[in-house]
Amino acid sequence: MKRYKIDGTFYYCPVDLTLSVIGGRWKSLVFWNLRDGTKRFGELKKILIGVNDKMLTQVLRELEASGIVNRKVHQVVPPKVEYSLTKDGKKLLPVMQQMSDWGSKFEV
Repeated sequence: MKRYKIDGTFYYCPVDLTLSVIGGRWKSLVFWNLRDGTKRFGELKKILIGVNDKMLTQVLRELEASGIVNRKVHQVVPPKVEYSLTKDGKKLLPVMQQMSDWGSKFEV
């Protein structure tokens, strides 16, 4: 039986691994909203209505730990932090696009 590993956790199904990385309400939305380019924390918070600071911080850290999101800190005052998709993150865009296309069929 094949095994897959990310962030120290083993999986026996690649779909399960992928869902653990981008699954969930906020992870997928953060990921999807970074598809058009770099965003700052405040920009993401405005886009993601209903997310609180703690949850957004947690999600960004998890996506960064999984190698999906890059966090860039600029040494300026006040501090400036930007988030963008990594190369591996961009490889997931076609999957998310297909999910978007499928969901769009239900527009009312």
